[in-house]
Formats: sequence, structure tokens, C-alpha cells
Amino acid sequence: MSNQPSNTIKTIAIIGGTGKEGKGLAYRWGKAGYKIVIGSRQPEKAQIAAEEIKSLINHPCEIEGLINSEAAKKCDLAVLTIPYSAHKEMLQSITSHIQGKILIDVTVPLVPPRVTRVQMPTAGSAAQEAQKILGDGVKVVAAFQNISYEKLIAVDDIECDVLVCGNGKQAREVVLELVRAAGLVGWDAGPIENAVVVEGLTSILIGINKRFSVQSAGIRITGV
Repeated sequence: MSNQPSNTIKTIAIIGGTGKEGKGLAYRWGKAGYKIVIGSRQPEKAQIAAEEIKSLINHPCEIEGLINSEAAKKCDLAVLTIPYSAHKEMLQSITSHIQGKILIDVTVPLVPPRVTRVQMPTAGSAAQEAQKILGDGVKVVAAFQNISYEKLIAVDDIECDVLVCGNGKQAREVVLELVRAAGLVGWDAGPIENAVVVEGLTSILIGINKRFSVQSAGIRITGV
């Protein structure tokens, strides 16, 4: 895994980053040499998460915890890792801070208790919903929905690919570079409308995990 960050992206803010998925991504990118800002509604919670991640990385790294708005202001690229129930409110709260930037939306529109059933919002997907809220000044890219914390935090190679959807090939290329930096295989899966498939796959994988009592169900692109 490279520890030389992208020339264009130096600082990554993980909004709502104190949950498992956020911490898993922070670990991967912190290990790769990026500066990470963990965002939370509570600064103390963000700082605790930052220290936890630093303790897992066995070399010097820059990881700090701030409130979500400050994290969004400070970054070159933002990543949203929150439950769908908080999706709209969180996006509205950071809209002004991420104009001109890329937002990786990891949100999956799960509707408890039937989380194994695909239930998409009227916009088509959470990523399309985010794009409508944030406007054209932000490039929304959907990625990482199908990678669990358990995989991200493991030292072994991850047997799961990452599908990347979003409007603008350049924005997708930036995110694919971050996928590679995290030690994963990524694929350009086309425009943001295709996020409906990527997000929907999560419910299917949750169902497979439950049926086989595992946490490791994933997807692989073959034949290329």
C-alpha cells in the first residue's frame, strides 16, 4: 500500500466518521499517508475516534477529530459515512462548506427492520438525493457501500471490489485513486444513476451474511 498521498487530495474529512465504516476508511487512508479529519456532532467523540485509529497505525500519521462543519471546511475531499436516517439533515448542514469539492457518499438507504430488502428513495439512490441537496457545485460520487468495517480493519487483502458511480469521469478517477490507496480494487461503474445498483447490493449482501452467519460477503468483477 502506498504511503504517498495523491497530489490533488491531501486532507480527507470523514463526516460522521466515528462509526465503524468511517473508522475503517480512516484507518486505510491514514495508513496510506493522507491527513484525516474525523467529523462528529460531538468534538470529544471525534477526538476519541481519532486517537483510536492512530493507535492502530504503526507509523506516524496525521489524524484529528473535529465537529462535522469544521471537518468539512478543512478538507480537500469529504466522505459521508452516516445512517440514512441522518442523511438529509447532515448534507444540509455541510452544504456551504464543501462547494467546489468531491463528496464520496457511502450511505445506503436501509429502512429497518427490513434491511435485507432493497428500498430506494424517490430520487433513485442516496447519492442522487445528495446531489440534489448539494447542487452542481459539489461532485457526488457513490463508493464503498459494499465493504464492511471488518474487512477494512483487517491486515489481509480484501476479497471485494469497489464500484464507483458519479457524474464526471475526472471525479470518478479521483475516487478510484483513493480506492487504490486503501488497498482495494476499484471499477468505474459509470454515472450517478447507476448508484441504485451499487447501493441496492448492500441489502442483498446483508441477507447473504445473515443466511450464512458471516460478515464477509462481497462482490468481485471477473472476466476483465
